[in-house]
Amino acid sequence: MNGLHDMGGMDGFGKVEPESDEPVFHAPWEGRVIALTRAMAAAGAWNIDMFRATRESQPPSVYLNSSYYKSWALVVEALAVKRGYLAPDELAAGHALKPAKPLPRAVLRREGVPVAVRRGNYERPSTSPPLFEPGARVRTRNIHPTTHTRLPRYARGRLGVIERVLGFQVFPDSSALGNGDDARWLYVVVFEGRELWGDDGDPTLKVSIDAFEPYLEAA
Repeated sequence: MNGLHDMGGMDGFGKVEPESDEPVFHAPWEGRVIALTRAMAAAGAWNIDMFRATRESQPPSVYLNSSYYKSWALVVEALAVKRGYLAPDELAAGHALKPAKPLPRAVLRREGVPVAVRRGNYERPSTSPPLFEPGARVRTRNIHPTTHTRLPRYARGRLGVIERVLGFQVFPDSSALGNGDDARWLYVVVFEGRELWGDDGDPTLKVSIDAFEPYLEAA
């Protein structure tokens, strides 16, 4: 989708100011937010693409003015309501008012945490050969979906070269809609800096992105 979250190539937001000796969490509630996020995903309440799509849908005033974990907390609340695990009146009350909707999988327990925090494997058995091979010239499609996509706005409609085939992987655009894995081939595509940023761009710069096959066409 075209939202404020897609900030690649944009400027005017000021200098990034790293925090010296930044702690992992600034307050205990931040740790609880990431624990809730992991626990609900492990129990099958939603997936990472649904989470990303919901965060991308936040109004600009919320997205820009919320801290990182405040934004996450709002996503957890929104998804819990949307997916039927929490009602708005329960959210306002701060506690359950009726029996909870069953989760698709078992509730996360302490012994299951090491597995829940492990990076997921999104590769799936292929059902077709890849359309492109390393070295192939491609152009990204100039798409503007109203739902989640992993193709950044700055790289749409641009010429690039396939550098690597990453595998047959879960397609986030479908997964975010609850339409299953819908796996597609994923590639590393390399672009010349000036192809992305114009003649004023650094001629020595190259940018690579991971792009799914539906984002690409032969050039």
